[in-house]
Amino acid sequence: MFENLSERLEGAFKKLKGQGKINEINIAETLKEVRRALVDADVNYKIAKEFVDSVKTRALGLDVLKSVSPGQQMVKLVHDELVKLMGTQAETINLSGKPSIILMSGLQGSGKTTFSGKLAAHLKKKGNAVLLTACDVYRPAAIEQLKTVSTAVGADFYSEPENKNPIEIAQHAVHEAKVKGINTVIIDTAGRLAVDEEMMDEIGRIKDAIQPNEILFVVDAMTGQDAVNTAEAFNAKLNFDGVVLTKLDGDTRGGAALSIRKQVDKPIKFVGTGEKMDALDVFHPDRMATRILGMGDIVSLVEKAQETIDEEEAKRLQKKFKKNQFDFEDFLGQIKQIKKMGNLKDLMGMIPGMGKAMKNVDIEDDALKHTEAMILSMTPSERRNPGLLDAKRRKRIANGSGTTVSDVNQLVKQLQQMQKMMKQFNKMNKKGKVPKNMPFMN
Repeated sequence: MFENLSERLEGAFKKLKGQGKINEINIAETLKEVRRALVDADVNYKIAKEFVDSVKTRALGLDVLKSVSPGQQMVKLVHDELVKLMGTQAETINLSGKPSIILMSGLQGSGKTTFSGKLAAHLKKKGNAVLLTACDVYRPAAIEQLKTVSTAVGADFYSEPENKNPIEIAQHAVHEAKVKGINTVIIDTAGRLAVDEEMMDEIGRIKDAIQPNEILFVVDAMTGQDAVNTAEAFNAKLNFDGVVLTKLDGDTRGGAALSIRKQVDKPIKFVGTGEKMDALDVFHPDRMATRILGMGDIVSLVEKAQETIDEEEAKRLQKKFKKNQFDFEDFLGQIKQIKKMGNLKDLMGMIPGMGKAMKNVDIEDDALKHTEAMILSMTPSERRNPGLLDAKRRKRIANGSGTTVSDVNQLVKQLQQMQKMMKQFNKMNKKGKVPKNMPFMN
């Protein structure tokens, strides 16, 4: 996410490295590179110019802090302007209706249907009952796709395959939700390859007929400045409430995320970061700014962990760590927890300093599958008592998991190292050498 932009901005800040203080000359040199980086990321030229002019004005009027280097000061200024550019704070969707009606809009291929499923999953986690409604009566298999998505996330589904009137379908779906006591209706509408009058007229009539609480414009972040132009056309017709950027995990330059709020004056509310139904994040401008500047996003990482980690399981593990009894059953449980949190490379990018380190490292979503396969190839007694794993058993495990004996040996070694480390921590804790707030030691 934003790797190229992050790298270019880092290069710009290096111009201040080793300099004693910020002055007009080095500010100009640095911000020239910042502007180029933004334009290359497909940010509108006028917006890029306004951005650097604002940073320059603040930098020239800055009271120099002796304890902070010029480079750090400039990073802070750029960070603050990025937050301001992208919207200052996270914004929620309006769920005040009975039922609440959310209307999706966007071009074909933008990811509306997939996002509808992700949003349904997101809202269900918060205790809402959701009805996904198929109003795309033109695209082949559109109804089946939404039905599959609804099944995957456990949401209710409504369609009328023989009815070619999307306005009627939307109205009937809202009635169905009222009858069944479902409090949220998501309407997935048709898209086109380009903005056209027929599409705009149709979605406008759907809006008038159902009076949605929330209209979201879904756009593919990889389309760059074109995404902003399309957003302006849809907003002129619908006056939508918020933007959803999909495919932000792809090879995107980031221009849409940085420009769309400024040009359309509508907040980005969600971003899609993968194909899985849980690959959806609420958009936080401040967190996105820190990620763009290579500073990670620990807050989001912690939130993801809190959503997926079972509290009782954490307490059970804490006791086992204290007794140095961590085994392969526990190892397997940890793998499953990590997989629930999402894409591994994206998670690593949330750790400060890791984004750059992971740039050219290809981490697949199933990177842990071999480790998981090896543990699953063990018997329950072997998982609980790794000391049983002699050469014969290790060979059987390698054959059963499609790995090598060397892989199994390495896995056993990793567990032994973890056990050794925990043993040392426990000894230090008994002697009072470990801080009281150290994880697993309290």
